[in-house]
Amino acid sequence: QVQLVESGGGSVQAGGSLRLSCAASGHTDSIKHMAWFRQAPGKEREGVASVDSEGSTTYAEYATGRFTISQNNAKNILYLQMNGLKPEDTAMYYCAAVSEPLLGYIRLLHGVYDYWGQGTQVTVSS
Repeated sequence: QVQLVESGGGSVQAGGSLRLSCAASGHTDSIKHMAWFRQAPGKEREGVASVDSEGSTTYAEYATGRFTISQNNAKNILYLQMNGLKPEDTAMYYCAAVSEPLLGYIRLLHGVYDYWGQGTQVTVSS
């Protein structure tokens, strides 16, 4: 089992920045892929960015150039640096992990991830 705990959410004005963190514990050696997802009220959960155990990253189009996903050296903390935030980025942000390698577009599909955190709220005002 893997436990994930997110932190770092908050309220910012448009154009501001936030850095989300996700602390992983338990059988972290089994993790092959981690990702950030977000879900706004009334909308489906969508992938933001993912990273595999080799450091290869995948970004949603809306996140490219504004958001950066990274991990610490021990691979037990996942980060999401968000710059140039927009009101449409307002959502609950979730950390996710899976114990198998993922290829291509499925890296940003929420259905393939086994472990989830409780989420951290990000609110961007105009």
